[in-house]
Amino acid sequence: MAKDKSTKQKKEGVGSKVVGFLRDFTYGMATHGMARQALKTRSSMEHLFILITMGDMLGVPVLPPYYSLRLLPYVVPQIKTWKRRMLREKDLMDSMY
Repeated sequence: MAKDKSTKQKKEGVGSKVVGFLRDFTYGMATHGMARQALKTRSSMEHLFILITMGDMLGVPVLPPYYSLRLLPYVVPQIKTWKRRMLREKDLMDSMY
């Protein structure tokens, strides 16, 4: 009886692995490119939003400081990485990926 349970569990484990593989394979074939493009678009939109609202940190006065200060609590967690991205040297190859 214990032997029957262990073989049944092995079969279920193999079946779930096959289903998981097929699910991941289908995702990779069908939607991986679209998902990456959506993440890239979201990143660039967030980048532009922070530039418009907090551009005065880099000397780009776009919005009056009053509105920037109202949005500051929502932007604070991203300011450090945003500054690093803005001040990073850009290469021609960066735009290709």
